[in-house]
Amino acid sequence: MTEKPYRSFVKAISWRVTGTLDTILISFLVTGQMKAAISIGFVELFTKIILYYGHERVWNRLSFGRIKKKDDFDI
Repeated sequence: MTEKPYRSFVKAISWRVTGTLDTILISFLVTGQMKAAISIGFVELFTKIILYYGHERVWNRLSFGRIKKKDDFDI
């Protein structure tokens, strides 16, 4: 079974929202400046969506760790 590209894109966005909130929190704890934390989070949001999408598409082409579905019958 393979995933369609739009599924990978939606997964990338949902994961990045979670990751960006984490980055903003960590950036704020390190810098103590909310403006800097939001700026850092905003930049990494877009770069990591692109990286994740590419990563998903490469892994979708690999058979590593997949089990081929057996047919119910053979003729």
